[in-house]
Amino acid sequence: MYLSYFGLTDNPFSIAPNPDFLYMSPRHKEALAHLNFGLRETGGFVMLTGEVGTGKTTVSRKLLQQLPANTQVAMILNPTLSAMELLATVCDELKIRYVVKKASLKYFTDLILKKLASNHSNSINTVLIIDEAQHLQPEVLEQLRLLTNLETDREKLLKVVLIGQPELQLLLKRNELRQLAQRITARYHLMPLDKAEVRDYIGHRLGVVHGHAGIFSPQAIILAYEISAGIPRVMNLLCDRALTLAFTRQERQVSQRVFNAAANQVLGPDVVEQRLAKHRSAMGKVAFFGALLAGFMAGQWYA
Repeated sequence: MYLSYFGLTDNPFSIAPNPDFLYMSPRHKEALAHLNFGLRETGGFVMLTGEVGTGKTTVSRKLLQQLPANTQVAMILNPTLSAMELLATVCDELKIRYVVKKASLKYFTDLILKKLASNHSNSINTVLIIDEAQHLQPEVLEQLRLLTNLETDREKLLKVVLIGQPELQLLLKRNELRQLAQRITARYHLMPLDKAEVRDYIGHRLGVVHGHAGIFSPQAIILAYEISAGIPRVMNLLCDRALTLAFTRQERQVSQRVFNAAANQVLGPDVVEQRLAKHRSAMGKVAFFGALLAGFMAGQWYA
């Protein structure tokens, strides 16, 4: 609706995990570097965690773009599977033919291990990426660990990327998964964006579609940070609605007033007020401890 009105070539705030729109904040760059480093290491697992909407899936899409050409990738987006179903899905992703009537854990495991050995002999890397991995059952994770047992003197023949919410960290602390946890060669927790990064994030996504950051007033951007708490997915929802609302009101800039109205429409007034109050409370605590530290340092100076 608002694209031609603001001179945009595409929707800048779609929640689809399009890597072309990925804003590489220092945190996102570190996350991507950790994943790439882990996949080059000899271990079998790398892990990326973060709160809902922080950009984990988008980072994984960017990772896919950077993998060497001689890499075969199996992607699992629905991990609420049994061990048998997971192995069958891995076979599907790796284009492994199988006879359904013969289905068993051993049958699927043997087929996958044979494929891994074949890929290695043909200089093909094999990577398994599992999104929403916090939903994996412990017995499924153990089955994954067994798949990574096939190795040469230098490396594992299967590298597994686990992407999930913070609950995944708690899951891997369970005693029965300690062997798997020890095989994680790189792990990174993706944090929300800070205030400066929110401003750059909005400007970046607008720039990709030939827009300019001035479409949002400075006050609106500050409000975006306070209400979204730096979560990119929430920001996308709020900014998209704000642009729509500005268009319907025939305003050329998203003002603080327009953004607040859009946030109320998306989240509801109660949630917006709660988030703003939480932000003000957090800022008050920072100011208090800052003043306390300043007073302590001054006392030390004059002591």
